[in-house]
Amino acid sequence: MSSKYEDWLAFFLNLSFSIVEFIAGGIFVSSAVLADSVHDLGDALAIGLSAFLETISNREEDSRYTLGYKRFSLLGALVTAVILMTGSGMVILENISKLFHPQPVNDEGLLWLGIIAISVNLLASLVIRKGQTKNESILSLHFLEDTLGWLAVILMAIVLRFTDWYILDPLLSLAISFFILSKAIPRFWSTLKIFLDAVPEGVDIKQVKNDLEQLDNVASINQLNLWTMDGLEKNAIVHVCIEHVNHMENCKEAIRTLLKDCGFQNVTIEVDEDLATHRAHKRNIEELEVGQNQGHGHHH
Repeated sequence: MSSKYEDWLAFFLNLSFSIVEFIAGGIFVSSAVLADSVHDLGDALAIGLSAFLETISNREEDSRYTLGYKRFSLLGALVTAVILMTGSGMVILENISKLFHPQPVNDEGLLWLGIIAISVNLLASLVIRKGQTKNESILSLHFLEDTLGWLAVILMAIVLRFTDWYILDPLLSLAISFFILSKAIPRFWSTLKIFLDAVPEGVDIKQVKNDLEQLDNVASINQLNLWTMDGLEKNAIVHVCIEHVNHMENCKEAIRTLLKDCGFQNVTIEVDEDLATHRAHKRNIEELEVGQNQGHGHHH
């Protein structure tokens, strides 16, 4: 089965089920079901947006987007994370008061809804598990998570059938919401760092700079910029001063090889042939930064 078809199948399953959960949560007066509907809606949006934006992000660079469209694939992750964090935050605020004033829950309705939900999730995970791609394994993991969540709802419904521990509903709702936040906040932060052109995760820039300075014929490193467009493809710009102009090509090749070994696919190297030019470049950059800071100071 094609990855595209699976994405849209998972999208429609999640979306339709989140709508059913939202309505059922209202009918059966269950906060836990409403919390899970936020989870499923977030997942549906994540799958739908990634499938849609993936087609845009695969476009070649053009005169409008000279670095290409790769960042579009991250937009979906950011939007989804914001929706999940907002939804979970609202559910938590709503349920804190219910801890002190629990409301009766329709346990029979929850039991049947839970059985249907687990059946749908198992069916979807069986359809997707046949594929072996990374995306497919993530989707089947999501369906497993959902199944475990619904098992908790079924257990709660069984307990409520014989007791009146209605506090279990807001407690389970809070547990689901905190679980969503524990996944959404780190995902949001790592995606935001890519948007802000932070050094790629897992890269020690001091170590990279030190390794570059140890290379033969490198006199000094003036500028080292490391970033990623989409979390996958890494880019580097190096401004280097060399000791002997005759060894320029060998030196550039050594720099390129070192950075490729560190996982950088796109490497741009600027070379200065003497330290005087190199220091002049450095001074110009520093003067520019000082000028900008003074300019900001005058505005305030």
